[in-house]
Amino acid sequence: MAGVLAADPTLADFGKDPLWITIVKAVMLFLFLALGVVFGVWFERKLISRMQNRYGPNRAGRFGLLQSVADAIKMGLKEDLFPRTVDRVLYLLAPIIMVVPAFLAFSIVPFGPVVNLFGVQTPLQLVDLPVAVLFMLAMGAVSVYGVVLAGWSSRSPYALLGGLRSAAQVVSYEIAMGLSFVAIFLFAGTLSTSEIVKAQEQTWFAVLLIPSFLVYVICMFGEAARIPFDLPEGEGELVGGFQTEYSSSLKFALIMMGEYLHTFTASGIAVTLFLGGWRAPLPMDWEWAHTGWVPALWFFIKFVLTFCFIVWVRASLPRVRYDQLMSLGWKVLIPVNLAWILLVAAVRNVVVNEGNRMIGIAVGAVIVVGALAIWMRFDTVNQRRKEAKKAQVEAEFEELSNEPTAGGFPVPPLDLPHYHGVSRPTSTS
Repeated sequence: MAGVLAADPTLADFGKDPLWITIVKAVMLFLFLALGVVFGVWFERKLISRMQNRYGPNRAGRFGLLQSVADAIKMGLKEDLFPRTVDRVLYLLAPIIMVVPAFLAFSIVPFGPVVNLFGVQTPLQLVDLPVAVLFMLAMGAVSVYGVVLAGWSSRSPYALLGGLRSAAQVVSYEIAMGLSFVAIFLFAGTLSTSEIVKAQEQTWFAVLLIPSFLVYVICMFGEAARIPFDLPEGEGELVGGFQTEYSSSLKFALIMMGEYLHTFTASGIAVTLFLGGWRAPLPMDWEWAHTGWVPALWFFIKFVLTFCFIVWVRASLPRVRYDQLMSLGWKVLIPVNLAWILLVAAVRNVVVNEGNRMIGIAVGAVIVVGALAIWMRFDTVNQRRKEAKKAQVEAEFEELSNEPTAGGFPVPPLDLPHYHGVSRPTSTS
C-alpha cells in the first residue's frame, strides 16, 4: 500500500501509484468522458429546447434519457459508405485523430485531492507534468490534423474549405489562448495543473486575472469550434464543412464525440486554471468541503455550469463572418493579451521585489498609457475609415438613383404616376 500523501497533491506525488491503480483511474476517466458525451448531447438538446419553449427529446426513455443511446445504436448499425474518390486510409484515420488527443488532453485535469481508492492513497488525477498546460495545448493542436485530413481526404470542395478554415482558426486562437495562460504562470510560478489549483487557495484566478479569463472564454469557443465560431462546419455556406462526406455510421459518431470531448476539455481547463479547480467556493472554508471525495463534487458542479454557459451562448448568438473571426483573434485578442502580460509582469515585479517598487509602478503606468494611446489611435483611424466608407456608399447610391440603367439593371424612374397610387392613363380611340 502506498504511503499517505499530502492533502494537496504536487508534482512529487505522481508516478508512485501501482500499475493497477493507474489502469483503474484511466478506465474511470474514460467512462466519465464516454458517458459524459452521451448525457451531454441529451442535456444540451433539453437545455436548448427549454430556452426555445419546447420539450426536446421526450420519447425514448423517461425524460428522453435514452435518446442519445438510440442515436448511437442507429449510427452503429448504419451501412458504412465510402464516397468514390476519397483517400480511404486518411478518411478512416481522421475521426480517430480527432478523438484520441481529446482523451489525452483531459488526463492532466485534476478532479480532486488525494483520496483513498481501493485502499491506496492516490491523487484524483491521472497524470501531472511540469508542462501539463503546454501538453493540453499540444493535444488541441494535434486534433486539428484530424479536421484537416477529414476535409482533404474527402476530395470535396466544401470539406476542403472547412478543413482550411479550421487550421486558420486554431492557429489564430491557439496563440491568444496560450497568451491568456501566461499571467497564470507568472502568479502560480508553475505549469503543473495540480499546483495551479493549489495556488488558487486564497483567490481564484478568474477574479485576480479577469482579463485573461475573458480572453480564454472567447478563445474557448474558437478552439472548440462552437457557435458563434463554428466556421469549419458552417452548414449555411459549406453544407457541413469538413464533415460533409461523413454523413452517417460510426465515423460520424466519432467526429461528434471528438467535438464534445474538446468542449469538455475546454470546460475542464477553465475550471482548473481559472475557477479554483476542485476547491469549494471561497466562502465555504470548511474542512469537510476540501477533503475526501467531496471536492470532486465541486469540480463537477463547476464543470456542468461551464458547459451550460457554452450551451447558452449557442442558443443565443448567431454565427459570425469569417473575416470578423480572424479580425477578433489577430487585431484584438492577441494585442490585448500582450499588453496585459506586460502589466502583470510589472505588478509581479513589484510584489516579489520590494526594492523595485517604483520601477514596477512606472513600467505599469507606461504600459497602461501606451495601450490606451494605441487603442485611441486605432479607434480614430477606424472611425475615419467608417465615415469614408459611408460617404462612398451614399455617393454610389445617389449615382444609382440618377441613372436608370446603372449597373446593367433597368431601374424605372421614381416619378411614374402609378408609384403614387395613380394609374397610368390609357389612350382611347
